[in-house]
Amino acid sequence: MDKNINPFNPGAGVSPPELAGRSEVLGTAETALERIKRGRHAKSLMVLGLRGVGKTVLLNQIKDRAVSLGYLAEMQEAHDGAELKQLLIPVLRRLLLRLDRMQNTVETVKKGIRVLRSFIGNITIAAGGTEVTLGVDPEAGYADSGNLEDDLRDVLIATGEAARDAGTPVAILIDELQYLSKDELGALIRGIHAINQAGLPLILFGAGLPQLAGQAGDAKSYAERLFEFPRLGALLEIDAWKAIRDPVEDEGAAISEEALKEIYDKTHGYPYFLQEWGYSAWNIAEGETITEQDARTATVESIRKLDESFFRVRFDRTTPAERDYMRCLAELGEGPQRSADVATALGRRATSLGPVRDSLIKKGMIYSPEYAQIAFTVPLFDEFMRRVTAASPQ
Repeated sequence: MDKNINPFNPGAGVSPPELAGRSEVLGTAETALERIKRGRHAKSLMVLGLRGVGKTVLLNQIKDRAVSLGYLAEMQEAHDGAELKQLLIPVLRRLLLRLDRMQNTVETVKKGIRVLRSFIGNITIAAGGTEVTLGVDPEAGYADSGNLEDDLRDVLIATGEAARDAGTPVAILIDELQYLSKDELGALIRGIHAINQAGLPLILFGAGLPQLAGQAGDAKSYAERLFEFPRLGALLEIDAWKAIRDPVEDEGAAISEEALKEIYDKTHGYPYFLQEWGYSAWNIAEGETITEQDARTATVESIRKLDESFFRVRFDRTTPAERDYMRCLAELGEGPQRSADVATALGRRATSLGPVRDSLIKKGMIYSPEYAQIAFTVPLFDEFMRRVTAASPQ
């Protein structure tokens, strides 16, 4: 097959050729966008899921839907060590300046820019290595208290009022929300609560690892009344087959059922891995049909690539003690395990492993699906850890 027209896209956050199995969440997001645009109340969304289930792809799709509905939309990604204020300032700056450039600019937009200037305080904004400014004086008495909850509420309200009076709704999308601190997440939730109470045309869409729902509830007890928490998982077999078969057939080629079964079995239906296997199988196939043998060869090739990049990059961020913890977790089997059992396997008391466990959670390597349980955030990582263990000298 022609490698130049390979339809599969095994990249981080890259939209697949066929977005299968996500129509329900997209429909919920589109309904929320429509309602906010019409001045109606709607819950914001925080999309949950393991690595590789398509959260970022979904956020990008929601952003596209928002733009098609007339929204100004900006997307940002949180990361370990970044402060929420620093993440939001460039987003709000772009939104307010875009509102200001519209023909129907109103005084409320000018005020929003001044409130943002107050929120910025002494923080330096940089774009392309060059310091940039808003060119306005701060709005005294707004977003200048030094209290993140109060100041973020002020600047979000000011942005929402600017959007309302400019006649253009606004959508803010933030990926990897689990990296926010409890106080930061609480401030963001309170700000969205204030937006909802005021009926302003601003909506937040977020995404994060499964623990985000619990983090949100811990930050603010009313979080579940403000947000929907749809969970993305592996695709059902029918959707996984569609995600592979349709792109192949769209290019005038074919794939056997046996090949589809092999790919589904080895990927467990996780979207990112489906793209990896599909990409390799297409490049391996010599005829016009991807055969079972092509898929089996693709399994070997895909695992090799994942071990060298997708898995290895995450593994290399951990300490020796953390790797020992992950090794024992993997050896206990697939799926969530009791943290006490990991400790027993290591010959340690569970309390003494608390710092290691917490560090792995902070790094996004593991999460706690239920009390006293632990699991990998990356699908198939247990298999990788067992391969690494088997390859290590005894």
